[in-house]
Amino acid sequence: MARFVRCLRRTVFSNSSPSIAYRNPKIVLPTNQNRNFLIGGRCLSSGSYVSEMQKSAFQGNICRLIRNEIDYELNHSPPLQSPSSYGPFTVEERPGEQWISLKRKYGEKEDIKVEATMYDRSVPSSKSTSTEPDFVLHITFVVNISKGVPGESLEMVCSAWPDNIEISKLCIRKGTNSSPSSYGGPEFEELDDELQDALYQFLEERGISDELAVFLHRYMKNKSKFEYVRWMESVKSYVEQN
Repeated sequence: MARFVRCLRRTVFSNSSPSIAYRNPKIVLPTNQNRNFLIGGRCLSSGSYVSEMQKSAFQGNICRLIRNEIDYELNHSPPLQSPSSYGPFTVEERPGEQWISLKRKYGEKEDIKVEATMYDRSVPSSKSTSTEPDFVLHITFVVNISKGVPGESLEMVCSAWPDNIEISKLCIRKGTNSSPSSYGGPEFEELDDELQDALYQFLEERGISDELAVFLHRYMKNKSKFEYVRWMESVKSYVEQN
């Protein structure tokens, strides 16, 4: 038993003896701290490389999807050349904007300008159901008629539906400094029916009729395609920048 204890004691002391590195100072092994530092440095370097690769792949995928969308639009439903006139009106296209302008002279004194938006809202059509919704697109346009008096004009705010126009409001503009609290008149539908009919005829004589609504919807459908493709090309150009 005593011999067993002595053997056990020698074994314990032998296992707890200093390591080779400490008995021989010429041999230096890297500590855990140094090893972690080296491994961490390699991870940081490779991690940065992987991040750049992922970023490049992400940008490339976005550009590829945008190119596919542009090609689809141009091949399956290409926009047409926008007309530069409508009847007696000249049409001023405003690339990158949601408006177009139509201008003409009427008689000796009147200068007429029509400014129309792209589609700005929609309403359910009479054919719309809960299972098959159908919508009618709406365009707002503003008619401005001046007679040579500086700062003074008749202004009508109108709606263009696919096959007809509606007058919403009319007022007299007197300069740019008119008070916002000045009386602007009643809503158009509150006017006498005969007066409403007379004002529609007043616009029709100047080329602003239901046919203009048809033209505007056809024009804006084409412009929407142009602007969509132009927007996608701008996004693609930005993404491609380094």
